[in-house]
Amino acid sequence: MSPKKKRRRTTPKPRPMSASPQADRPTRAPDSRLAVSGRPAAARGASFGLSSARHPTPAPASTPAPASAPAPAPAPARQPIHIPALARLSGSRHPETGLEFTKPLFKVLEDLEPHAIGLTYWFTAPSGSESHDVTVRFTGQRLDVEGARTDADAFVATASYANVQPGSGPIALTHRIVDKASGRWNVTAEGMATPRDGNHRNAVRLPSAEGIGRSTLAPVAKMRAPGVVPGSWPLLVGMGFILGLVVLSLLARNSGMPVGTVLALAGVAGALGLGGAKVYYWLTHRGQGRAAGLAGLSLQGFVITALAVLVLGGWALGIPIGSLLDATIPALLVGQAIGRLGCIFAGCCSGLPTTSRWSIWGTDRRIGTRRIPVQAFESASAALLAVATGLIVWRFEPEPAGFLFLGGLSAYLIVRQVLFPLRGLPRATRYGRTTMLIVAPVFLVISIAAIALA
Repeated sequence: MSPKKKRRRTTPKPRPMSASPQADRPTRAPDSRLAVSGRPAAARGASFGLSSARHPTPAPASTPAPASAPAPAPAPARQPIHIPALARLSGSRHPETGLEFTKPLFKVLEDLEPHAIGLTYWFTAPSGSESHDVTVRFTGQRLDVEGARTDADAFVATASYANVQPGSGPIALTHRIVDKASGRWNVTAEGMATPRDGNHRNAVRLPSAEGIGRSTLAPVAKMRAPGVVPGSWPLLVGMGFILGLVVLSLLARNSGMPVGTVLALAGVAGALGLGGAKVYYWLTHRGQGRAAGLAGLSLQGFVITALAVLVLGGWALGIPIGSLLDATIPALLVGQAIGRLGCIFAGCCSGLPTTSRWSIWGTDRRIGTRRIPVQAFESASAALLAVATGLIVWRFEPEPAGFLFLGGLSAYLIVRQVLFPLRGLPRATRYGRTTMLIVAPVFLVISIAAIALA
């Protein structure tokens, strides 16, 4: 018999232990749903379902994505967007990348501080019949940095636009980045559209965009956006005031009042009315801070202050107050008809977004899209009332004096309050609109009855 061979025993080598008990677990794939704006920037980058510019976290191939939240389809190629006429008039030159930087008004202002980065992302609503909520993530890195980078040299920010209707045409979403270093920036914009029902399965990626641009003076970045024509509002308001003075001088001469004295009084009333408009805005918008310059003017404050100056000035100068007010209402309405058009070009008092065939492309300085032309409606109404009251003053001497002013102003206030819900602005007062809709019709009926029975 052959001797039995002894088997050689081998001692297994000890396996090195991981520094952390979590180290041997597979990495979980990032969630592909939209980010929540309240989460940190790094978390937003992971949950947005798009690659992060600073901290990419690829998922291992062995770990499939959860079946309940499939990743959206890759971003489609960017298609040419027809830029609306108002955006072109404001100086918007939509680049092929779809990302636009807010440019300074004058080069002399480039060195002033503080700076901000104004960004506009152009896109169109996803096809189909369903509304979407759109979220855009902006990732920026400052160029030409000398020395070590700091938090002021990079940013990750999100901007959103809820209830984007299909067929809205070209949309411009403008966002401002503050508290960052001034200079040249490289920015990437990545968008996602989620159905209004919150079903992330049907989320749609929007074409990404990238561009290089410069920061600009913060007040300029806050004011400018595609569709905002710099200087248009004061220009048209000034034109309306001058034309109103022309109308007032003609009606004053026709009524036998001293034209020079009336015009001087009207000029003082207009100047003080601007101060009253500013004060009224501060009182009704206390929680929003004080707007600088010509921003933040209230029509109610202007009318109240100017009316008080006209009444007191007419009494002091011996001008019949009733006749003076009757000649003033057509001039006031002419000024409002022209000045309200300035709001279209300035991005204020904008109408609600709509896909109606009667819409016009406009902006509220944040979202540029098709909107209800509420400023044009109010301007046309003021023009019609100006013609009606002006003809009455020119052809007749309305009696009792002053009731034509009361009736014309009441009619305009009714139109204004009826149109107010079509604006994209909340009410500054709780019961102001309800009160006006009750009081103004009463005074209108009283004025018509008084003039008809005189």
